[in-house]
Amino acid sequence: MRRTVKGILVSAMALTLAGAGIAQGSAPRGLAHPDLWPAAKSQGLVDPKTEKFVTSLMAKMTLEEKVGQMVQADIASIRPADLRQYPLGSILAGGSSPPLDSPDRSPAPAWLATARAFNAVANEPRKGHTTIPLIFGIDAVHGNSNIVGATVFPHNIGLGAMRDPALMTKIGRATAVETAAAGIDWAFGPTLTVPQDERWGRAYEGYSEDPSIVASYSAAMVIGLQGQPGKGTIQQGYVAASAKHFLGDGGTIGGVDQGDADIPERDLIAIHNAGYPPAIDAGVMSVMASFSSWQGVKMHGNKSLLTDVLKGRMGFDGFVVGDWNAHGQIPGCTTRDCPETFNAGLDMAMAPDGWKELFTNTVAEVKAGKIPMARVDDAVRRILRVKVKLGLFEAARPYAGKFDVVGAPEHRAIARQAVAESLVLLKNNGVLPIKASANILVAGADADDIGQQSGGWTLSWQGDGNTNADFPGGTSIYAGIAAAMKAAGGIATLSADGSYTTKPDLAVVVFGEQPYAEMRGDIRTLEFEAGDKVALAMLKKFKAAGIPVVSVFLSGRPLWVNPELNASDAFVAAWLPGTEGAGVADVLVGDAAGKPRKDFRGTLSFSWPKTAAQFTLNKSEANYDPLFALGYGLTYARGGSVGALSEVSGVDPSLGNSSLFFAKGRVPAPFSFATDSRVERKPVDSATLQEGAVQLNWPAGQDATIRIGGNSMNLTREVNADVQLQITYRVDKAPAAPVKLSVGTGTVDASQLFAAGAGWRTVKIPLACFKAHGDDMTAVTTAFALNTTGPFTLSLSDLRLAADPAGSVCPK
Repeated sequence: MRRTVKGILVSAMALTLAGAGIAQGSAPRGLAHPDLWPAAKSQGLVDPKTEKFVTSLMAKMTLEEKVGQMVQADIASIRPADLRQYPLGSILAGGSSPPLDSPDRSPAPAWLATARAFNAVANEPRKGHTTIPLIFGIDAVHGNSNIVGATVFPHNIGLGAMRDPALMTKIGRATAVETAAAGIDWAFGPTLTVPQDERWGRAYEGYSEDPSIVASYSAAMVIGLQGQPGKGTIQQGYVAASAKHFLGDGGTIGGVDQGDADIPERDLIAIHNAGYPPAIDAGVMSVMASFSSWQGVKMHGNKSLLTDVLKGRMGFDGFVVGDWNAHGQIPGCTTRDCPETFNAGLDMAMAPDGWKELFTNTVAEVKAGKIPMARVDDAVRRILRVKVKLGLFEAARPYAGKFDVVGAPEHRAIARQAVAESLVLLKNNGVLPIKASANILVAGADADDIGQQSGGWTLSWQGDGNTNADFPGGTSIYAGIAAAMKAAGGIATLSADGSYTTKPDLAVVVFGEQPYAEMRGDIRTLEFEAGDKVALAMLKKFKAAGIPVVSVFLSGRPLWVNPELNASDAFVAAWLPGTEGAGVADVLVGDAAGKPRKDFRGTLSFSWPKTAAQFTLNKSEANYDPLFALGYGLTYARGGSVGALSEVSGVDPSLGNSSLFFAKGRVPAPFSFATDSRVERKPVDSATLQEGAVQLNWPAGQDATIRIGGNSMNLTREVNADVQLQITYRVDKAPAAPVKLSVGTGTVDASQLFAAGAGWRTVKIPLACFKAHGDDMTAVTTAFALNTTGPFTLSLSDLRLAADPAGSVCPK
């Protein structure tokens, strides 16, 4: 039916184009035709009382106050006192930005104190100042996941597998309450992307490859976050939602984040716009523009889409907000100066660190007539309209400080239900459900790791650097299974490395992708653990010992896991379930007799690949040939078997690595170690692994360079995102001369980093440091180089790109 409907739509669009005198393929690239788009209309935002209040308020505002409403700063780059000179209308807390005077990983009180500190200055009475409350935004994309102690729900890819819009509304409501309790007014969600290429690092933020599934969830989530159109306020524990990213971010060439969706307008409408009309009809208060381009035109500068389609044809009466410095990617713009984005229809620019200059330049450009005053007034009216409807002009905040709702039992119960409903059973040769009276082993490093099972956008931007202690009240998958087994008289023993003393009746092995978010999550092969099959080795070990194996796979996308499927008696796609690991046990663990307590109900919302080269695998495409089709999912009541699968991936495994330069005693492909012959090299033990490091020795008086390099890398996006070069090393003999550290052609003096010291240490250096010292980062072939004159002896155990900036240093 979906193909038929889509076919009818495409044919109708072709006729409309022809009737309008537009030959397909001849229209200017990146120019939308509003008449082809579906009509919608914002509900609950515009009413006479609100518009009268906004009009009277705007009459009092200076130009500077109006422009201030159009600029958003990140809390890492602004302090409350700055608002006295720069009357900004909004602040955000980016993925790894800490609350004021507190660590990034902080519970709700620190975030509430931050929100109150900024609002206190924004709202203080001052001569010549129009008092307008701030709107504080945060990436609450799967629960209020920046806050320690919050309920973290499954990522969208898992929620899409549920096919349960009613539960989505409950998830939205719980997220809103926990966000409002921390003093935050605005959640940057729901994400309505329709990923078409699983190489994209944000694929897990999409509910499905199928636009109809995305559309079915859109309004449900908006209503959960905001309440019924025009009726939900911050005083009731609702927050503003932001439908994102408009438009086409899931359709970029090669699945490259921030890339170009070079697709026909009919596909942009039928596939990628599917979730927006329902969201608009449900009263969504804001829409976030995409980093990406359509047909070569950056979305942040595409007036035909932001103004003519979104605000015109689709009747959106809220405001359009930008993404992190994305306006700076418009040709002719910088992050600090971009009249083009406002003229295109952006109402609020997200200018995290360049906000001050953007404010100043925008004021000057309005005065010079480069930005029409009418455009400023329209943007400001839209922003103030939302602030009024959300209740921000009312002083009462009954939910702010209501910390008992953060991670509340009823919210964790909703999340636990979502975990159970999202699990997809791919294979079961009669070993599930687990008999709860048995003696089982729960193995794998991921089994007792809540951060691992939660994925990216969790406490930190990329989801790295987390420990179980950062999730008070959360439950790992192992803990959930152990509790279920104990309740029925069984035993579950944890073994990260798969070792055991007493042979278990069954092994549950939990493994999957390392956490990631945008950019660092982009991949070039769908093969899981390409070239380094750690999980597969464990599965085969159990099989060889005659122990039945249940695999629980954690991932943000379907991946080629044929070898792992072959080595498993049962295989469960658990996606990224969040903090409530007990939901996995609810389905996997039966009663004492082995009868199911709860059946599987999840079905694939993304097609599962047959080879590692099936990057675009969508049911609507010709030659559709998946291993498991969209909608596939076994149950206890309706079983099925999976035969032996081909273990030929179809892709060079070295393509799987773009950020790991040295680990476990070796340089993984496609990188290589080029050591000057004057530097002696030998394997040594690392802190955790026999011969897991390499010792490099510069003899006395010898000037030499060691280098790790490979294919050319464009690291421009990583510089903008504050990605780090992370080095784990031990100084065995302090250097006798200065030490120069390079990435690409950028070189810093790292002598202090390699001064004498005991034991292993880890340091993170922002890539921006190397750019500042001579590297343009567009064609980097040297991932790491050290130059000095001996004597100097250094042991290196790990070298990689990392995203968590905490503790980073920038040598001069």
